[in-house]
Amino acid sequence: MLGCFYFLFISCFAQNWEADVVRAINPENTSSYLWKYTNQSAKPISAGFPLALLATGIITKDKQLQNESYEMLGGLLVTIAATEGLKQVVNRPRPYQSYSGIYPNEFKDGKSFPSGHASVAFFTATSLSINHPKWYVVAPAFTWAAGVSYARLYYGQHNPTDLLASAIIGAGSAIAANRISNWMQRKKNTTTSTSLLP
Repeated sequence: MLGCFYFLFISCFAQNWEADVVRAINPENTSSYLWKYTNQSAKPISAGFPLALLATGIITKDKQLQNESYEMLGGLLVTIAATEGLKQVVNRPRPYQSYSGIYPNEFKDGKSFPSGHASVAFFTATSLSINHPKWYVVAPAFTWAAGVSYARLYYGQHNPTDLLASAIIGAGSAIAANRISNWMQRKKNTTTSTSLLP
């Protein structure tokens, strides 16, 4: 049902302007090193941060870092599952498969909606910003996530609405993971306090 509604919306309203946006950003020669490395950074950075936090937490015996890493790993798995699930439900072809005048960096058989690169990038940026709400964390994190999304347009792999949905999925998963983690921590602290009572 969701897939049918989305397809109807895209068919009626989105195709022309989305194709124009992708064509305006996607060059015929996609040889930029900046966008190449930004694009390739999404998955390694998104997986690397929680693993680095976990390793640091274990080495320093810092329970807060360990909990943050578990929160990020759990949220990242939810982000990936939601992204892959929606790809199968919506089944939207990539822009170069639908429109003329788009030059992809590679031809892939995967689906366009939503973007796995963008969803994990926005998950990571949001999760880091929630746990470390300092401007020098928030600004670079979201600049990087926006750069990953732009790279997906630059390479002709995704439409703007794919990337908007990906940002919502990633940020929403990070917020949900943080709230669940905080709830579990409060419950654990309450149980520990109760067990210590005479």
